Amino acid sequence: MMLVELKILGLVVLGAIFGGIIGFDRELADKPAGIRTHMVVAATSTLLISLANLILPNLEINMDLVRTDPIRMIQALITGITFLGAGTIIRNKSNIEGLTTAASLLFVAAVGVTVGLELFVLAIGLTLINLLILRGVKVFSERFLPS
Repeated sequence: MMLVELKILGLVVLGAIFGGIIGFDRELADKPAGIRTHMVVAATSTLLISLANLILPNLEINMDLVRTDPIRMIQALITGITFLGAGTIIRNKSNIEGLTTAASLLFVAAVGVTVGLELFVLAIGLTLINLLILRGVKVFSERFLPS
């Protein structure tokens, strides 16, 4: 059992690293949720999915009486993270700020889920895609779209 626990700790660290990479970008952009918040969101998502993967096969219950659905854990994460993301959104008289940061928090939660499911290539790809969106699209829109 200790090896399983160490494996989950490693996955959580990996999830935190991926979240931190995206959070670092948000930190550079001076956004309300930066590196630490993104790391914690991704690490928490990784932990919860890893625990769900551990718990579900080991349930010693009559499966005819209890219906489990692993998707519920992901739904609960989405609900919690969107609540957290809502706290980053600020509405001024002329505009709304923080929407991209809120979306980024939701995205790193999904990256954490991906790490928890041990889909490492996908997690790396998702992290790179998010960075491309956050940085690349911003540069493109600043250059080619009117403000």
